[in-house]
Amino acid sequence: MLGNPTEAEDMTQDVFMQVYRKLGSFRGEAAFTTWLHRLTVNQILMHFRKRHVRMEASSEDEDLKELIEPGTERPQAMSLVDRVALEQAIAQLPPGYRTVFVLHDIEGYEHEEIAHLLGCSVGTSKSQLHKARMKLRKILRSEG
Repeated sequence: MLGNPTEAEDMTQDVFMQVYRKLGSFRGEAAFTTWLHRLTVNQILMHFRKRHVRMEASSEDEDLKELIEPGTERPQAMSLVDRVALEQAIAQLPPGYRTVFVLHDIEGYEHEEIAHLLGCSVGTSKSQLHKARMKLRKILRSEG
């Protein structure tokens, strides 16, 4: 989600510090991994808010239908080579596109949730996702 290994390492340290501080709040109502995942995603989103990651506004009325290439809707079913290519393509996306793509298509958030988390409109979230998918399609086709 960060697109920068050094920044990702720093964020990993921040997450571990948050885990240490918040471990007492873990109630055991869900799996520890679920709690850890939620804490991590929240930490990254707070990082984006603090850094004011610029979301590219869209005034275009584009068709927002699903544009996922066959096989990418279930990454675990893809071959290792395809998964590596997809991960590399996602890393090439601009930060706003990458954030919305990861939150929606990988993490499973709805556009309303993404809009709330990132402080943008639902339309912006949908537009960013559409543009991310189109850019991914272009990147993957040029590499194939």
